[in-house]
Amino acid sequence: MERIKKAFEEKSEGILSIFITAGYPNLNDTIEVLKELEANGVDMIELGIPFSDPMADGPIIQKASEVAIDNGMTLKLLFEQLKDLRQHVSIPVLLMGYLNPVMQYGYEEFCQSCQEVGIDGIILPDLPLYEYEEEYKELFESHGLANVFLVTPETSSERIQKLDGLSNGFLYLVSSSSTTGKKDGIDGTAEYFQRVQNMTLKSPTLIGFNIKDSKSYQVACKYSKGAIIGSAFIKALNGSENIKESVNNFIKIIR
Repeated sequence: MERIKKAFEEKSEGILSIFITAGYPNLNDTIEVLKELEANGVDMIELGIPFSDPMADGPIIQKASEVAIDNGMTLKLLFEQLKDLRQHVSIPVLLMGYLNPVMQYGYEEFCQSCQEVGIDGIILPDLPLYEYEEEYKELFESHGLANVFLVTPETSSERIQKLDGLSNGFLYLVSSSSTTGKKDGIDGTAEYFQRVQNMTLKSPTLIGFNIKDSKSYQVACKYSKGAIIGSAFIKALNGSENIKESVNNFIKIIR
């Protein structure tokens, strides 16, 4: 949690967060990908927990989850791979996934494992707000974990204010109500972004979903502290035989 706060304090704009599915493209690539992302100036990483039914994700991330699961990735194995995470990576790392794997692992065990390996925050799109507030907020915070809430174009101002009040990390502004990886980017969303920006929230915001190139990254940075890129990065890793080169080439395209 503290690394997330520090990242926003030290960099007032242009934050770049990259999403990558754990165990993709190969089972043991996770730490190498994380190391290369930091080496190329990425400010934050969202590490996806592979799941068989990722409802918020488009075909590219769905396929990455399928490949990672076929590779043998599990949540237990992921924590084993991350045991030396903080010897290699210093930037904030968040886990993003769905409730089912966390429930099977056990909420308390999950939070404890996150704390042990140095995870800074959690993004669980299907965790109901009332459940978090009533049952899990104290558990997450006691293990130093920020819970990141998603905001969509349909989220009311009243709910955004409530999310802002509960936030201890940042608010994730979903660019549209579709799944990830749409081809048409984030054009036509300025009114929504401006509405949120005008609310002068206490929490910083990052814009994600369908950020795919330098143009969409710059648009996101205009209305928030930065951008989150997932599908486009995973696509760049697809079939890669040289992770270092693939990461370097992709970040150059964005920045």
